[in-house]
Amino acid sequence: MQLKNLFQIDIDAGVEVYKMAKNGILLDVRTAQEYAQGHIPESINIDLASLNQVLEKIPDKKTPVFVYCRSGARSSRAVRQMKKAGYLDVTNIGGIENYHGKLEK
Repeated sequence: MQLKNLFQIDIDAGVEVYKMAKNGILLDVRTAQEYAQGHIPESINIDLASLNQVLEKIPDKKTPVFVYCRSGARSSRAVRQMKKAGYLDVTNIGGIENYHGKLEK
């Protein structure tokens, strides 16, 4: 087994935790074009490049936020930026390329 696979985040499990979180938000940080091609139902889209808008969409910094992108790299950066901005409960759940659930367009 490759080392990378040992630490891969399971986005399917992350979505299940999101569904159980009271007032949780599922945040897709891909581009609007990527989001339009297919996203996880109930997710909101704020492109990583526009992450400064997160305060407008998620004003309560105690809100549980579950972040994903295509592969998990952008969502990792988004989580770091949000924590730096004072968000207390932010989780990188990985990349949609590994998601096995339904998608919306």
